[in-house]
Amino acid sequence: MKLRHLLILGLSSLVMVGCVPEVSKNQANESPIAVNASVPMSSTQAKPLGKSAQSPNSTVMKSGTFVSGEQKTQGKASITTKDGKSFLELDESFKTSESGPDLVVILHRSDNVINLTKPPSYPLKNGDYFIIAPLQKYSGAQTYSIPQNINLADYKSIAIWCRKFNATFGAASLS
Repeated sequence: MKLRHLLILGLSSLVMVGCVPEVSKNQANESPIAVNASVPMSSTQAKPLGKSAQSPNSTVMKSGTFVSGEQKTQGKASITTKDGKSFLELDESFKTSESGPDLVVILHRSDNVINLTKPPSYPLKNGDYFIIAPLQKYSGAQTYSIPQNINLADYKSIAIWCRKFNATFGAASLS
């Protein structure tokens, strides 16, 4: 099991490293509103771990159900802990639109991200969120590691956000 996770992490890292020059080039041409200046693109960003494998010895700390924003988004999100580490898990029923470029999974400080913003794009403000990682896939179970330096008490929602156009596809309030 550990070898499988290491392999998935290694492959994910290769994919992300291959995308870095393109993301950096795109961000250089973006307006400041589309870039999260409060969170540097560095090693503090969490790494995706692949398909959700919630084991019997992991504990669900918070969970919520996605509400659609800019695009139809459904499913459940959970914050779990295992062996002292925190993870964000999207369940098998998770699904969002494939129409957005540069989709990322974020933690947000508000418990009602969609009502906090305004249609049609549901834009987010700098400093209100932390980028966990690029979205692995548009549907199905997936797991993301949350950096240990993140105080989860500061964040009340999970959201799928199109960084390029500052559009929130959907959000799940955690309780």
